[in-house]
Amino acid sequence: MAPHVRPENVLKRAEELLAVDQSGDALNLLHEIITSKRTRSTPISSLEPIMLRFVELCVQLRKGKLAKEGLYTYKNVAQNTSVSSIETVLKRFIDLSKDKVTDAQAQAERITLDAIEDLEASETPESILLSTVSTEQNKDRTDRAVVTPWLKFLWEAYRTVLEILRNNARLEIMYQNVATQAFQFCLKYTRKTEFRRLCELLRNHLQSAAKNSSQMHAINLSDLDTLQRHLDTRFAQLNAAVELELWQEAFRSVEDIHTLLTISKRPPKPSMMANYYEKLTKIFLVSDNYLFHAAASTRYYNLRLQARNFSETEVTKSASLVLLSALAIPVISTSRTRSGMFDVDEFKHRNSRLSGLLGLSKAPTRSGLLNDALAKGVLNRVSPEIRDLYKILEVDFHPLSICKKISPIITEIAKDADLARYIQPLHQVILTRLFQQLSQVYDAVKLDFVIKLVSFPAPFEVDSKTIEKFIMNGCKKGELFIRINHAEDSITFESDVYSTTKAAAEGVIQLQSTPSEIVRTELTRLGKALFGSLNIVDSTYLQNKQIVKQESIERAIKGAEEEHNAALERKNIIEGRAKEAENILQKREEDETKKRALRQQQEQLAEQKRLAEEMRKREMERLKREQEAILEQEKKKLADEIMAKGIKLDPESLESMDTRKLREVQIEQTEKKTRDMTERLRLTAKRIDHLERAYRKAEIPLLEEDYKKQLETDRKLHEERRRAQLEQARSMFEERILLKKRMRRMFTDYEEFKNKILED
Repeated sequence: MAPHVRPENVLKRAEELLAVDQSGDALNLLHEIITSKRTRSTPISSLEPIMLRFVELCVQLRKGKLAKEGLYTYKNVAQNTSVSSIETVLKRFIDLSKDKVTDAQAQAERITLDAIEDLEASETPESILLSTVSTEQNKDRTDRAVVTPWLKFLWEAYRTVLEILRNNARLEIMYQNVATQAFQFCLKYTRKTEFRRLCELLRNHLQSAAKNSSQMHAINLSDLDTLQRHLDTRFAQLNAAVELELWQEAFRSVEDIHTLLTISKRPPKPSMMANYYEKLTKIFLVSDNYLFHAAASTRYYNLRLQARNFSETEVTKSASLVLLSALAIPVISTSRTRSGMFDVDEFKHRNSRLSGLLGLSKAPTRSGLLNDALAKGVLNRVSPEIRDLYKILEVDFHPLSICKKISPIITEIAKDADLARYIQPLHQVILTRLFQQLSQVYDAVKLDFVIKLVSFPAPFEVDSKTIEKFIMNGCKKGELFIRINHAEDSITFESDVYSTTKAAAEGVIQLQSTPSEIVRTELTRLGKALFGSLNIVDSTYLQNKQIVKQESIERAIKGAEEEHNAALERKNIIEGRAKEAENILQKREEDETKKRALRQQQEQLAEQKRLAEEMRKREMERLKREQEAILEQEKKKLADEIMAKGIKLDPESLESMDTRKLREVQIEQTEKKTRDMTERLRLTAKRIDHLERAYRKAEIPLLEEDYKKQLETDRKLHEERRRAQLEQARSMFEERILLKKRMRRMFTDYEEFKNKILED
């Protein structure tokens, strides 16, 4: 842009360029005025129309990078004076991008329909040939060529706007709205990769907001309204992740929500928490974590009970889901990790994290969830088949008929899609209970007998390989003590009197005491009897025991004091080391902050230098274009002048000529014309000279004759003039004589009058 052009006139100039179909030049012109330093002092009312036209051209020409630079510059200019103007421009940018995607889809649809010549022909030779080398249909290829570029541009527009609006309290509402629109975009077009990137982008923005809370106009997460808006956005993110079946992103969204809820001082809405627990149930169910799935279902059920519009049918359905999810928790873990190599700390940490997401102080257990459900009266609200299932699995003891009794219940559960997803984990629980109860009745059974007992309705049958795999997994986890004899095709239950199964420790229903329990009871009774006999036989035993006890107490008191002093000393040492470590960490953070600030300053300087260099290059290119345009205009004007003078120019050679060559041609043609004119004038003068000489030679005899005639004519003319002169003189003389005579008659009166006057 020329230095004398004012920003108010740029829009008019851009419209003139658009009128002659020069959209690229118009866009560059608007970009230059927007990124110019002089724009900072321009009123927003004058700059906003330019900005709106700029984003229209950026969308029209699909120039996302130019749009990003211009929008960043406009945000820096207008954020302190007119936030509404920024929102207007960004909203216009998003709306135009959406419209372009809609138009592209309509265009692709028209192209697909136009390509179909015969509606009755299902296949054409071209489509058959294409299908041999590609699995794409015509519509897929058309969408990739027409729609995909605009989808990419719309996605980049969302990212650009979110980057511009981030960590700004004045633009926070617009930021949340655009984030919600971006979620809808990912849902509408099933963009899973873009959704992951969007979630990561929002997560980075939130972390940046927490770190840079001291900046001007930074968002304040301690503000309740701000935190609520972020929670709403994260819940929209969670809903979109569940709908797209991106369960890892859904879990990360749940963690983000839990972090925000921890920060929030305002209690969350029940409807919001109900949505939170509902999504958690789906996430845990997909990840096959039935324990925490049941815990989340319980929390969700408790919140739903508080709702007023909870009908009796919904109560029954929800209660059935809660109890069935708790029953479906496998008693034996199906994890592939071997217990010997399992990281206990990691397991505890994971359970602690998951319990924190559910608001629990400790990890839930299967028995705890069942007892909690019974305490809240869930068993009275469930459907009859679920109640019977609970009694069969947790109350009754019937190893030979457990599967037979459960089969009709499974058939009934399979009719409901929400309940049918628990059938597979229920198989594990049923098999666990079957083998636990069989181990109390039998020492060994045939494998065919067990297979006959494990009979389920189609399509939920269990084969011998599945049963054997289950037994091996239970033995590996220490839940079952079974040995399979393939030679005899039998199963033997371990009867070691010194072993204790986990099933017995967990209170599984037992028909009779196990050998290990009997041994433990007999040993306890024997120990008590021997202790009583010893007191009777040796009376000094109690006294020695009392003395030993007193000495032990004294040693314990002395040791406690020493341990207390050592603990205090260790505490002081630990506090000193902690303080020293804290100082080192603080110093390290300060150094990192200084380095980060220096790095940011260097990056800003580099960015400013880059922008200045780009601006200088654009300015040089603009000046070069203007010079070329001026030279082209001069060339065209000069060519028109040359052609107007009658000089013919070859159009092909005219394109390769510049103004210097055209001037040389003009000068050469002018000199040639001058030479031609001079030569013609010389020849004409020579011809006229010769003609004049001939005329003079021919007129010499005519001049003498003419002289004689002239003398005669002059003499006659003189005589006529002399005669006329004499006649005129004679007439004048006669008139004066008459006048004299008339005056003489008055002379006497004149003399008398004069004398009279003189006398007076």
